[in-house]
Amino acid sequence: MVLVLSEEEVRIHLDLPSLVDAVGDALGKQAAEAVERPDRPHFPVGTGLNEDEPTGTAITMPAYIHGEEQYATKLVGVHEGNADRGYPTIHAQIALTDARTGRPEAYMAGTAITNARTGCLGALAVRELAPETTTLGVIGAGAQAHWQTRAIATVTELDDVRVYSPSDSRIECADDLTAEGIPARAVDTPGAAVAGADTVVTATTATAPVFPADTLDPGTLVVAVGAFTVEMQELDPAVLDGSTAVFADVPDEAAETGDLLASDLGVADLIPFGDLVSGRRSPPDGAATPVVVSVGSATLDAAAGAAVYRRAVEAGDGTTVPL
Repeated sequence: MVLVLSEEEVRIHLDLPSLVDAVGDALGKQAAEAVERPDRPHFPVGTGLNEDEPTGTAITMPAYIHGEEQYATKLVGVHEGNADRGYPTIHAQIALTDARTGRPEAYMAGTAITNARTGCLGALAVRELAPETTTLGVIGAGAQAHWQTRAIATVTELDDVRVYSPSDSRIECADDLTAEGIPARAVDTPGAAVAGADTVVTATTATAPVFPADTLDPGTLVVAVGAFTVEMQELDPAVLDGSTAVFADVPDEAAETGDLLASDLGVADLIPFGDLVSGRRSPPDGAATPVVVSVGSATLDAAAGAAVYRRAVEAGDGTTVPL
């Protein structure tokens, strides 16, 4: 029997405070090479359905964390044209399989899990590098802006969250967060979000820097989670080149993104973020301007998916089906 969890059921069992710890443990094991994380194949799909161009991109993300009961495979579809169809651009599902027997155990909606585990990276960055954060600047107003802020709010007491986006979505994002009890407000410029902030999060799909480097106060933590391809870029190269410590969840992949390629830094300059959260690496001097860049990892999907699965099983939720 396989347990099937809908998006709504997944959200019920997404406990952010405990998920932050689970993601941190997984990052530590990944940095210690105690995981199996094959390359994630991605390929165009939809060519020939209606025209000669593909309709989207399919991605497969497998991972196994040594010692865990299950391994995970995430299936992702990225279809930019979905906005015109009234659908989300990204859909994801996660399959959990028994690591001893290969028996399928669970199949669950993966979009909220992906958003939450990525949000936990921001929370871990604040916990390790800027635990006194009270003022948060957020560039971007989509799903990840919400989840980064929610997760960060579990590790520090936020007094002021400034949200900037070039569209009116910044107002809706700030209103949503305020309704959840997080003091957020929309601002009209990137500088207004960044200046005086203890931590700045960039969560966009930008291809050019999203805030001027000279608006960033010395010592401010920067968490960049949006750029994961060669073409994408969120950070002014001066932010990276001026940092005394740049951490990455997957250094070799982060080094190939637009953010790093525009800077003077290479993979040898990036510190595995898992070494920091596991205690194998000490935080930089308090006067430094640390940066954490993320491209995402199936390791985190495995950890977060297993955590949701365990909570759902304990609660007796979900639907079991024969397969």
